[in-house]
Amino acid sequence: MTTEPTHRAVATNGIRMHLTEAGTGPLVLLCHGFPELGYSWRHQLPALAEAGFRAVAPDMRGYGRTDRPEAIDQYTLLHLIGDMVGLLDALGADQAVIAGHDWGAPVAWHAALLRPDRFRGVIGLSGPYRPRGPVRPTNVMPQSADAVFYQLYFQTPGVAEAEFEQDVRHAIRSMLYSISGDAPAREGGVTSIVAVGMVRRKGGFLDGMANPAALPS
Repeated sequence: MTTEPTHRAVATNGIRMHLTEAGTGPLVLLCHGFPELGYSWRHQLPALAEAGFRAVAPDMRGYGRTDRPEAIDQYTLLHLIGDMVGLLDALGADQAVIAGHDWGAPVAWHAALLRPDRFRGVIGLSGPYRPRGPVRPTNVMPQSADAVFYQLYFQTPGVAEAEFEQDVRHAIRSMLYSISGDAPAREGGVTSIVAVGMVRRKGGFLDGMANPAALPS
């Protein structure tokens, strides 16, 4: 295998998973977060390959060209960890180092915690390890009279879907640009530097996000 990334799909844990891979050597799994894809690791894949590793970046369950089961209960951490264990089996690897960014980080941390026999090292980016707490996470997520944390906004079925599906391309483009390092600091909305992740009760997730006519190079 060359350092030039290639694409394919494999069967793992009852689903078909799309992945991008490059290089040969010890395996490194790269788990993306929200609202991303394995494409997020496009710069790291060749760099790891050139350093002597086999780098694999899947589209995680529910994203991109990987299967997306309809049932909500098919997206637990145990399912996501099972996907990674099954991916090792599909790749013929006994062990891997697993890296996770954003919501891929809990997958990486807990994969290493629950299956240390398969994951010999763990890398967490922008998501520090936190053990299971005594209360339901949604009970302690921030909210005020004016705004709620974005995950609470996502809890009511159909609300976020209705907002995003008005123009899917606009929604994804706005999100990816606004959370990037190229976007200017903003005072309002989910990407606000003073209230990151908060959705105004009288607005939507995309309020305050930028969508420039031309994207950075």
